Amino acid sequence: MKKMNQAEIIKQLTKKELTFHLVATQIVLLTISIILGIFLLNDFSSFFNLFRFDSSIYVIGITNGILVVILDLFLMKVLPNDYYNDGGINEKIFRDRSILEIIGLTLMIALSEEILFRGMIQSHFGVIAASAIFALVHIRYWGHWFLILNIVVLSFWIGFVYEWSNHNLLTTITMHFVIDFFLGIAIKLRTK
Repeated sequence: MKKMNQAEIIKQLTKKELTFHLVATQIVLLTISIILGIFLLNDFSSFFNLFRFDSSIYVIGITNGILVVILDLFLMKVLPNDYYNDGGINEKIFRDRSILEIIGLTLMIALSEEILFRGMIQSHFGVIAASAIFALVHIRYWGHWFLILNIVVLSFWIGFVYEWSNHNLLTTITMHFVIDFFLGIAIKLRTK
């Protein structure tokens, strides 16, 4: 019996099954965040203090998100196609989604990943630990040197934005959302 890789498995999933797995993964990440929060945070206010409405959301979060999108789109144009080949997984995720579905998925992903990686891990163990674990969680990129390098650089970039914003999760959530949303739209448009 032939062992299927992750891309082959995902290609066989229906849109509904893929959505279920995406949502389930984010619920697992949020659950891990809650468990870590119980042990790492002194009280609820420590958690809520990580979310502040201030200018860093716009000045740092949106600006850096747009810079990453522009850089990624530029690299997609100039580098060989196989550098960004994740086995068609991102295409399968975004191709047949409405704009509202893309907003919902990318917002959910940005929230759950940033709460875990920046809010819990980076706040207590540092940017190196957060970035290493972030890269490990993105298992679908492991077989592609450029994609894993890309995700490691991106994780450090978001980690430095978290530090620069004085540990404001709304800033990194916004940055992460901007990146995933616009690249999701680009994938959707490219595959039509």
